[in-house]
Amino acid sequence: MNSKIAITIGDPAGIGPEITLKALSVFPTQEIKFTIVGDRAVINEIIKMQGVDYLLENIQIIETDIIKSSNFPKNCPSTEGGLASSSYISKAVELALTGRVDALVTAPISKEALKMAGIRWHGHTEMLAELSNTSEYAMMLCGGPLRVILVTIHEAFKNVPSLITKEKILKTIILAEKASLMLNIEKPKIAVCALNPHAGEAGLFGVEEQDQIIPAIESAREKSIQVYGPYPADTIFYRAYKGEFDIIVCMYHDQGLIPLKMIAFESGVNVTVGIPFIRTSPDHGTAYDIAWKGIANPSSMIEAIKMAINLKVIR
Repeated sequence: MNSKIAITIGDPAGIGPEITLKALSVFPTQEIKFTIVGDRAVINEIIKMQGVDYLLENIQIIETDIIKSSNFPKNCPSTEGGLASSSYISKAVELALTGRVDALVTAPISKEALKMAGIRWHGHTEMLAELSNTSEYAMMLCGGPLRVILVTIHEAFKNVPSLITKEKILKTIILAEKASLMLNIEKPKIAVCALNPHAGEAGLFGVEEQDQIIPAIESAREKSIQVYGPYPADTIFYRAYKGEFDIIVCMYHDQGLIPLKMIAFESGVNVTVGIPFIRTSPDHGTAYDIAWKGIANPSSMIEAIKMAINLKVIR
């Protein structure tokens, strides 16, 4: 069990600070050492709103001094929010890389706020990979009985076909096996999703399956990985949901996230696979529209913390 957990509060304008404090209220803070990475001005506002000051008795707070007063922007993306959320991540990665924490849980950030602040990363996954000097990484999402891992992440759909190469698919299959081992699934059965309808129908609806996906599967099998496919997207998620497969390799972002969020919108967890420490996150965004009203649901954050505590590091 990982007993030292760092949690970044995400974009201060969103629901991250609220769901962080709400989630921590269900964990035994005497047994697990939690560190919140986020400015005290933000945390104090949430404590005032929720009346949970007792939580801080056993929790360390590490600040980055970006937000200095309670008058920070709320319920919208801002330069200040982008700078703050990126600084929290940088500090938390430092804690993880130096061994001061066992695992990292990140509350939601805004890509628009990052852009406004001049931060070049598209999101958490890319930022964590670069800060940890990791070249082979992937995003895995877990919810209910489904686990999906993505070959491409935040890319325009029109660019996807040219990005799904044999090398990237093989790398993701290997990371899918690693992700399963992190979850204590020995000898996982890995399914690979096709890009085109009917898995290309022998080239009638596209050649990506023949040219890239099938060769990657064959190379993975040569490494003794139990991998199957490619399967049409309209059937494979049902089969995995029923327990036939442990994890699905998906070609693009929405291919994997639509079915997962359909069954686990409030409890899905995002895991970064390949980096040298455990990192999980709620599988939702900043929800500016409901932030700072005391009504945000912490279920996904609770699940993310549980997973961070129980995941294994696989080198």
